Amino acid sequence: MGGVEEGGGVLHGDYTEDGTVDLKGNPVRRSKRGGWKACSFVVVYEVFERMAYYGISSNLILYLTRKLHQGTVTAANNVTNWVGTVWMTPILGAYVADAHLGRYWTFVIASGIYLSGMSLLTLSVSLPGLRPPRCLDPKNCKKASTLQLAVFYGALYTLAVGTGGTKPNISTIGADQFDEFEPKEKAHKLSFFNWWMFSIFFGTLFANTVLVYIQDNVGWTLGYGLPTAGLAVSILIFLVGSPFYRHKVPSGSPFTRMAKVIVAALRKWRVPVPTDPKELYELDLEEYNKNGVYRIDSTPTLRFLNKACVNTDSTSPWMLCSVTQVEETKQMLRMIPILMATFVPSTMIAQIGTLFVKQGTTLQRRIGAFEIPPASLAGFVTISMLVCVVLYDRYFVKIMKRWTKNPRGITLLQRMGIGVVLHILIMVIASLTERYRLRVAKDHGLVESGGQVPLSIFILLPQFVLMGTADAFLEVAKIEFFYDQAPEMMKSLGTSYSMTSLGVGNFISSFLLSTVSHITRKHGRHEWILNNLNASHLDYYYAFFAILNFLNFGFFLLMTKFYVYKAEVSESMEVLTQELRGSSLRSE
Repeated sequence: MGGVEEGGGVLHGDYTEDGTVDLKGNPVRRSKRGGWKACSFVVVYEVFERMAYYGISSNLILYLTRKLHQGTVTAANNVTNWVGTVWMTPILGAYVADAHLGRYWTFVIASGIYLSGMSLLTLSVSLPGLRPPRCLDPKNCKKASTLQLAVFYGALYTLAVGTGGTKPNISTIGADQFDEFEPKEKAHKLSFFNWWMFSIFFGTLFANTVLVYIQDNVGWTLGYGLPTAGLAVSILIFLVGSPFYRHKVPSGSPFTRMAKVIVAALRKWRVPVPTDPKELYELDLEEYNKNGVYRIDSTPTLRFLNKACVNTDSTSPWMLCSVTQVEETKQMLRMIPILMATFVPSTMIAQIGTLFVKQGTTLQRRIGAFEIPPASLAGFVTISMLVCVVLYDRYFVKIMKRWTKNPRGITLLQRMGIGVVLHILIMVIASLTERYRLRVAKDHGLVESGGQVPLSIFILLPQFVLMGTADAFLEVAKIEFFYDQAPEMMKSLGTSYSMTSLGVGNFISSFLLSTVSHITRKHGRHEWILNNLNASHLDYYYAFFAILNFLNFGFFLLMTKFYVYKAEVSESMEVLTQELRGSSLRSE
């Protein structure tokens, strides 16, 4: 069996070499903790948690319009504002995890907040006094009272705070179960994110089919009670797996580390940078080895920040930073343009649970005695994504590896680019489909009445299926890209980048919907988005989205042209790995 060098030196033998420990801070053995055994608890948790989250979000717009009696634009914006908050709070959760509590304890505490929000939400839809009375006259519906709205939205946003601590940490906890310094485990991590997405979307599929059917046909009490119970079960499953997890020690606030670099560079803006990188300030290799992280070589990109590691008279951390600290900051900053290029596709994803669902309510949904819930079409997004992820991982990667020699088949940015292109196609198809629906509504005299259009709801299927295909390329690659390219000590923050993209996309959706509705109402001949979709022009709105996606694709190409992958700028990575492995062998 392996041992541990005195003084916290390099771990070897059966011990992990990436700095992971148990909850008491002791080094861990690969045979005892981590790997797929530990990941199984994490993945099963995510299946139930996704069931809980999408059990609420998938059908939320229909609860707001049917039970709280809100208009289409107001309800859609309330959904996207809440979903945007859900995806933005992970920045706070990542900060708390990296700077203070660690990923495990941040996750456990946030899970309690999440469950309390879900429980209160279930009460708000169950108790008659917490919701407005049933609407008998569509033109004179009683609005929800201030108290009713306060309880409902208080529950929703409590839930959002809870997800802020769970979302950035659960996938990172899963990835932490594989040791980057061990070749076999490193290879397993390459498939982790694909199978992670594959597994969790089983929960999403259950929510988009079974739960939305219960909400539409049985009742909202049971429809919200089941995902609340599912969340409680998922938390219990995660806790049961605690003895098997590996943990990364909190390494300090990533924001503070980055701020020190920027401040130091600005304060030394007149100081010249030496031509020889060896003259820059850097810690000894042993300092990084004992923490299980890589030392990073200096790079010429964002050269101004190199001023932060130029030796001067001061040794203050706000005046002098190590080369690795500077390069970590560069890595996070380099990803920001790529992050910005994902905002528009994230805006398109926001349409799945809002306008796409509202479209479905205007179409024929009955098959015999069974009526299809409009929100259940989102299940085809999930099915399409699951199929595409499996085909991608099992066939596409193997075929492309022969040509590119890349272990991923194609680069992560190329995979994301395919998803960006698909979003253009999705919005073109959505616009043409909506144009056809409006023409049929006009031919049958249903424009003013807003009656059900004699077309099957399945005419919307192509846009849902293609959305899942796009997710298999863009969303999976986005999560892996921001995790993979983030520095070792900032993985939670890197993971939160992909969630920030979805958050900003939802807020952009709210802004565009409100702005377009206002402009077309005030200055246009015909308002594009009305409560009566048969009298609206969603076809114009979707065409506008198609153009926006096309322009964004050009921006994405420009940003990727200048991006340099972390592996290419960290030339010492493989050398250090060999040094560590050689040191381990010599120690034994």
